[in-house]
Amino acid sequence: MADETCQDAMHEANPYQPLGRCSILSYGAGHMLNDITSACWFTYLLLFLTDIGLSPRDAAIVMLSGQIADALMTVFAGELIDRFGKFKLWHVGGSVLVAISFSSVFGGCVLCEILGTDSSMMQTIGYSIFAGIFNAGWAATQVSHMSMVNCMTLNSTSRVALASCRNAFTMVANLSLFAVALAVFSLYDVKTSLDIENQYRWIAYISIFMGCCFVGMFLFGTNEPKLKQQIQCKNPLRISWAHWFKKALYYQVACVYMLTRLITNVSQSLLAFYVINDLEMTQSSKALVPAIIYICSFVVSIALQEIKWTSWRLKAFFSAGAVLWMLSGAGIFVLPSTMHNFMYLLSIIVGISNALMMVTVVGMESSLVGEDLNGCAFVYGSLSFLDKFSCGIALYALESYQDSSDITGCHDIRGCHSVIRYGSGLIPAICALLSLAVTCSMKLSEYDSKSLNTPLLA
Repeated sequence: MADETCQDAMHEANPYQPLGRCSILSYGAGHMLNDITSACWFTYLLLFLTDIGLSPRDAAIVMLSGQIADALMTVFAGELIDRFGKFKLWHVGGSVLVAISFSSVFGGCVLCEILGTDSSMMQTIGYSIFAGIFNAGWAATQVSHMSMVNCMTLNSTSRVALASCRNAFTMVANLSLFAVALAVFSLYDVKTSLDIENQYRWIAYISIFMGCCFVGMFLFGTNEPKLKQQIQCKNPLRISWAHWFKKALYYQVACVYMLTRLITNVSQSLLAFYVINDLEMTQSSKALVPAIIYICSFVVSIALQEIKWTSWRLKAFFSAGAVLWMLSGAGIFVLPSTMHNFMYLLSIIVGISNALMMVTVVGMESSLVGEDLNGCAFVYGSLSFLDKFSCGIALYALESYQDSSDITGCHDIRGCHSVIRYGSGLIPAICALLSLAVTCSMKLSEYDSKSLNTPLLA
C-alpha cells in the first residue's frame, strides 16, 4: 500500500512549474479565520479586558497565557506535521478550536458563570484558559497552512506568490474586521459594562462566521500537498533539528521574522490605546486608523504578487519596508494630539511597510527551507515559537509598566512620553533598525534557482 502511494506521488506534475491563479487564491483563503480573529485579538483584546474592569496587568496576563500556549503549540504541531503530514487535518482541527474558543474569550467569562463569582482573579483565570485554547488552535492552523507552501511547489516565484496571496487575504480579513467594528462602534450605544461585552460579542460572532466561510473555500479548493510525500519516497529520512541549528541563515531568518512580528503585533495591540488616549481622536478612529493601514497593505500585497522574485529583491524590498517603519515609528512617537490628523498619513506609511516586510520575510523562510521538505514544518513552527513568545513577553512588560506608573496617555510629548508611545512607535522603529542590519548580512544567493525567472501565476 505504501509503495502504491509512493508511485502515485511520483507521477505528480513537474513541481517546478508555476502554480495557477485558482490554486493560489484557494490557498490564500485558508488563513482567513486565523487572520480575522488574530486582528480582533491583537487590536481589541487588551482594550476589551480593561474596559470591562480588568487592570492592565491582568489583561496582559491573559494575553501572555495565550501567547505561551501558541508558542508551545507551534513547535508541537511542527514536529508532528513533519512526522505524519496531514496538513488539512491539522488545519481543520485548529480551525474548530479557534471558532469555539474565540467566541468564549469575547463572549464573557464562562468560568465565572460556572463558579458563580466574578472576582478579578477568577476573570483572569477564566479568560486565560480560553485564550490558551484559542491560541493552541490558532497555532495548529498557522503551522499547517504556512508549511504547505513549500510542499505545494518547488517554484520559488510561486512560493512567494503564495505568501503574497496569503498576506493579501490577511489584509482582507483585517479590513473585514474593522468594517464590522466600525459599524458596531458607531451604531451600538454603550452605557454599561454589559453593553461593552455585547459590542465585542457581535464583532466576534460575525468574524467567526466570515472566517469559516473562507476556510470552507480553502478545504474544497486546495488538495492535500503530494510534494512532501514525493520527496519522502526518494529520501524517507527526516531532517533533524540539528540540521537547521548548524545553518547561520536559520538564525538570521529567525531573528528577522521575530523582529518583524514584534513590529506588527506590538504596534497593532497598542494602536487603539494610542489613538484614543494619546491623540484624543474619536472612538471610530480605533477602527478607521487600522483600516487605513490594512487597505494600504492589501494594495501593496497584490502588487507584490506580480514581481519576479530573486534573493536580492527579497532583501531590497524588506529593507525598504524597514526604513519606512523607522520613519513612521519616529513620527508616531513624537506626534502631539493637536496634530492627530497626521496619523492618517502615518497609517499609510505603516501599511506599506508592513506589507513589504511580511511578504518578503516569509519569502526568506521559503529560501531557507529550499527543497528540504522533510523538516519544513519544524522551521515554521520554531520561528513562530520565537514570534509568539517574544510578543507575549513584550506586551506583558509594556502593560505591567503602564500599570505601575499609572500612565494613561500623553497628549503633548514635550511634557511626557507614555508607555503607549514607546510601544506604538519607538520600540517598533528600533526593531525595524535591527532587522535591517540582520537582513543586510544575509547571504541568500546560493538559494536562488532558475525557476525565479518563470512567469508568475502563468
